[in-house]
Order: sequence, then structure tokens, then C-alpha cells
Amino acid sequence: MENITNPIIEKLSKAQPMLWINPNLTAAKDALSRLDITRSDTADAEARLERFAPYIMLKFPQTAASGGLIESPLTETPAMLWRLRHEYGAPIGGTLYVKRDCDLPISGSIKARGGIYEVLKHAETLAINAGLLKESDNYAVLAEERFTKFFSQYSVQVASTGNLGLSIGVMSAALGFRTTVHMSADAREWKKALLRQKGVTVIEYPSDYSAAVERGRAASAADPMSYFVDDENSVDLFMGYSVAAVRLKAQLDAAGVTIDAQHPLFVYIPCGVGGGPGGVAFGLKTIFGDNAHVFFVEPTLAPCMVLGMATGLDNKICVQDIGLSGKTEADGLAVGRASGFVGKVMRNILSGEVTVEDAKLFDYMRSLIESEGLFAEPSACAAFAGPVGLYTYEEGKAYMRAHGLNMKNAVHIAWTTGGSLVPEYEREKYAKTHL
Repeated sequence: MENITNPIIEKLSKAQPMLWINPNLTAAKDALSRLDITRSDTADAEARLERFAPYIMLKFPQTAASGGLIESPLTETPAMLWRLRHEYGAPIGGTLYVKRDCDLPISGSIKARGGIYEVLKHAETLAINAGLLKESDNYAVLAEERFTKFFSQYSVQVASTGNLGLSIGVMSAALGFRTTVHMSADAREWKKALLRQKGVTVIEYPSDYSAAVERGRAASAADPMSYFVDDENSVDLFMGYSVAAVRLKAQLDAAGVTIDAQHPLFVYIPCGVGGGPGGVAFGLKTIFGDNAHVFFVEPTLAPCMVLGMATGLDNKICVQDIGLSGKTEADGLAVGRASGFVGKVMRNILSGEVTVEDAKLFDYMRSLIESEGLFAEPSACAAFAGPVGLYTYEEGKAYMRAHGLNMKNAVHIAWTTGGSLVPEYEREKYAKTHL
């Protein structure tokens, strides 16, 4: 395999935790001008979610307080910041917030953004094309039996390590679609059980995520009434995720938090195939430009996005090509091959990537519970390796110097991507896990 002698690859192949700084990062204006997607695409997604708000509020009463918007809290976490400084040896400047996508309504993870959005867009398109719905209608009508009956003619399929399957499954089943989730071996049993409870067909595979995608894609292609949500290549998923940045801006404004050249924003997002973190990163760059510095975090045993980006091979290389198993306790991040689409979009946008050992995920999880009383699943707690890595690796210190940043005023956001639906017995098991 070409580029295999790249020193970054040597580190990755040994499963060494590391920080990679993207050498292709350019000014946000230039980077965004090269893309086929724009901020107006995010605005279109935002408007669609607002149209669906009356339906969502009706079907999922837990969203009533937010008027049918699926959104998570932004919480300042000074006690966790103290822990990262004093127990993990990272002299982090500024403030630390947690963006609690672990507590997103309906499916309890970041996938509630992109996954649910794509299902809603598909439903809207079918209903409008059939003459059953107009954009000017009150979308609460979608809860009526005539729509459920209409959607039951169609099926939705997706491949997942867990959380995307939950978001697609729950919303598709609510609308009336026949739904199939193709689950890789890494998926947790409780996630499969919850989906089956909702009337979703779960097909299990003994292999990894990429194989589940291939099988799911083929099964969907064989059925003319089926729609496949393609986590590797979907622009709709990506745009649904990007709306998060608009909502975050409103939350920062409401909290009186300024983001500018003197108050830089650092965001750390756990990464699997790349769609969720990629969409959020794109949205952040369109809003905050060069004042936003976005880092992805991946497990050392499945660092597919950094592998693809560091080699320039994107989805033409997988972690198994460099001798890694791709098997990790971070089930939501257990992906061997990254999205080629996301890798290309991130080429000039992403600041860098941190990789983290599985054992640390449980340490960060316990620290978050003990310091702030907040729970996020271990894969979501990978986010905290971001600021720790930035301040402890030489590459991170060099990055801050090179950008001439006023880190005393920095705003750090750890994006905890999932966890609220984790059963209590699983939480107890996580709490006792020491690798």
C-alpha cells in the first residue's frame, strides 16, 4: 500500500495515542469556496426541521419544551476542567463546555441530528410527490393514519454500529416505514433489543461496519420501494448535522460567550465514519470562520479518518491495511474505513485529530460523572482527549503558537455524542471497567 512508510502511519499502526495536525488547513473563506455545499444548504435543512417541529412535538412529547426542535444543552463544566488540568496534566486555558448530544431527545446521540433529518426529508419528498403534503401545511398532519398507511408501502434501511441505527429506526418506525437496521458485530446488545422493541428488523453480521454497509446497500438496492441511508456518502445526513452549529451559536449568544480572534473556539468531536463530526465542523466553519478550530478524536484501534486524511487516500485505505483490528470498546467509533466524501470536505477545514486508548475513555467517563454528575457513554467521552492532547503533545503546542492564539480566553467544547439511552446495568458495568 502506498504511503505506508509515512511516519504518522507508523505511529497509527502501533496503536500509539497521538495528535496529528492537518497540514492542508487553509483560511476558512478559501476552504469553503472550494466546496459544492454552502451555508444555504444548512439553512434549507434548518427550515425543514422547523416545518417538522409540530409533528415531532406531537409524536415525541419530550420535545415539547423546545417546541419540537431536537436540541441538547450546552453546559459549562469547571469541575471537569479542573480535573483535566490537575489529574490529566493538561494546562488548558479558558473555559470548558460540554455540548450534551448524549442527551438529545428521541435517540440520545448526535445521530438524532443527521439520521432523523434524513428520514424526515425522505418522508417529506415522498408525501409531496404523491400530492399529500405541501410545505405550507402544518406537518402535524403527518401523524394521521392516512400518512402512516402511505409510508408503510416503503422501507428504510441503514447500516450501523448502534446509534445511527437507533435514530433511523425510531423515527422511521414512528412515521410508518418498514425499517431494517444492518448491525455490525460491534453493536451493543441493548441497542439491538431497543430497536426490535420499536418494531424494527435488525440483521446482525459477524463482521465490521464496512461489511454491514455493503450488505445493507445491496439489500436496499434490490427493493425498488426501499431507501438506504448511506452513512458513508450521504449529503442529507451531513447537512442535518450541520444545523447543530447554528443552534450552538444561539446557545453561546444566550450565555454571553463571545467568539472572535481574541476568544477562539476549540471544538473536539468523537469520530467514527465521519458524517456527524464532519457536518458539525462544516457548520462551525461557515459561522465562525477562522475563529473555529475543530479536532476529531478517534480510538487508537480504529483511527480511520486520520488514516485516510494523513495519507490522502481517504476511503481507499482502511485500518486493517496497517495491521489494526478496528475492534474497540468505543462501539460508536468502531469503523475501519472513513467516509471519502467527508474526508474530501474536511481536507482544508479540519485542524487536526487526536487518537486515544480505550482505557482512557472509561477514565474520562468516570471523571465526568464524579466532577459534574453528567453521564456520556465511553465513546462519547473520547471528546475530552481533544483538549488534553492539544495541551500535552508538542504538535498541539506548536499549533497554538503558529496561530498566535490568545488561549487564556479560549472557549473549549467537548462534544459528547451519545449515552442517555444506555441502560442502568450497562452504566454500572462501564463504571467498573478498568482496562
